[in-house]
Amino acid sequence: MVKSTFLNLPAEKQARITQALLHEFSRVPLATAQVAPIIKQAQIARGAFYKYFTDLTDAYQYLYQLALADIHQKLNFSKALTAKDYILLITNFLSGTKNSPYYDFIRLSVTQNDYFLRLHSPMKQLASKDWAVTTLCHEAIFACLLEPEHQELYLARLEEALTTFLKGA
Repeated sequence: MVKSTFLNLPAEKQARITQALLHEFSRVPLATAQVAPIIKQAQIARGAFYKYFTDLTDAYQYLYQLALADIHQKLNFSKALTAKDYILLITNFLSGTKNSPYYDFIRLSVTQNDYFLRLHSPMKQLASKDWAVTTLCHEAIFACLLEPEHQELYLARLEEALTTFLKGA
């Protein structure tokens, strides 16, 4: 968990550090990420980095939560969604993500850091139905990011599965 010393920094300094984290974690997988490029770009001392974060995994997790909050705030879950609603949300996400500052980060997270993401997933708190739908949607997004040329096929399969599942739920 990000330390309170980071949260108490001026917004400008937090933004500079966050941008440096985004740059590093968008270039390389978490397993090969290093503190040196982050502190150089953020213009902070190595010791300061460890005053703000326990380690690189902690910094990664902080950035991941920021990215998820940014992505999910753009989604409207105020009503019961149909299979077509989910497909529209995912299609918009996939097309809009390319314009997002988090695109490379999310793509690398999904393709290289999947195990880490599953260990730290907030989905443990979801009701069973919501967990199942979220899992199906995330798997479809994963497939679309890995093989964008087959996006139409993956979304059609997802829509068919969600239509069947949501009728029975």
